[in-house]
Amino acid sequence: MTKNQLSIFNRLRPVTVGFDNIFDHFERMFDDDFFGVNVPSVNYPPYNIVKTGENKYNVEVALAGFSRDDINVEFADGMLTIKSKDKKESEDTDANGNVIHKGISKRYFSKSFTIADDVEINGAELKDGLLKVSLERVIPESKKPKLIEIK
Repeated sequence: MTKNQLSIFNRLRPVTVGFDNIFDHFERMFDDDFFGVNVPSVNYPPYNIVKTGENKYNVEVALAGFSRDDINVEFADGMLTIKSKDKKESEDTDANGNVIHKGISKRYFSKSFTIADDVEINGAELKDGLLKVSLERVIPESKKPKLIEIK
């Protein structure tokens, strides 16, 4: 997407207050590098985003063969990043050198998700090869509907 196609964001800036970070984020998203135009497309590891309640969500990432010690889950600057740690040992053999075929991939990956300002991360759990990160949208009192008394 070109800067001309992003002009809608630039036209909205003068009539909005406090949305600069949203517009900046969308502009970064539409940079060529974000969608992999200059980088090969990577769909590893597979993931789901599941709505589990009115304001609750889970990000589920399939991580067969990974342990808790192999993964970092980090939240900073509105981005949830799930990535594998670098491995020093050989991927071709186990500790005893007995692996004949290794079909379960434990390659390096990094997957990022943009999280809205009013969404909190409640925790992460790795169970049966599925990493589940729980999120909840917390609506502040100032954004909840309220009845205005007419005088």
